Amino acid sequence: MIPYAELLEYDRWANHLVLDAVGMLTEEQFTRPLGSSFASVRDTLVHALWAEWLWLERWQGRSPREVFDPAAYPTIDEIRRRWEEVEAHRSELLSRLEQGAERRRMSYVNARGERWEYALGEMMQHVVIHSAYHRGQVVTLLRQLGAKAPTADYLVYIDSKVDAGH
Repeated sequence: MIPYAELLEYDRWANHLVLDAVGMLTEEQFTRPLGSSFASVRDTLVHALWAEWLWLERWQGRSPREVFDPAAYPTIDEIRRRWEEVEAHRSELLSRLEQGAERRRMSYVNARGERWEYALGEMMQHVVIHSAYHRGQVVTLLRQLGAKAPTADYLVYIDSKVDAGH
């Protein structure tokens, strides 16, 4: 297992916690404009989903310019379904990586046509941090809506593994 696989597994676990909490919202709450970085809970989740998809594409040598439209994801179930696809592809990619792959330099071209290069492990760490940032935004939005917000801290994840006997 490559070193970043555990962090990406944490990312998957935390995303599921937040998606489960968001699943308790009404449709109106899910899409209500709340004046955050993104208009709504839905829009924030779609951005985080898109970013995880985008980086997975980049790890495979592609540089897509597509941006996900929140309107294409009218329900939490649509977001969850697409996220599960991204996670499945990511798991499959991780299973094929050899030891030391995280040090391999990879380049991509962003939407502005700029070329960037980083080690695969740096990109993986970025994905986890980026997603954690936006999960925190969703937690704040859930609280603003009066909904129950989960605790998705990394050490809670570690404790959940111990409790499950892993």
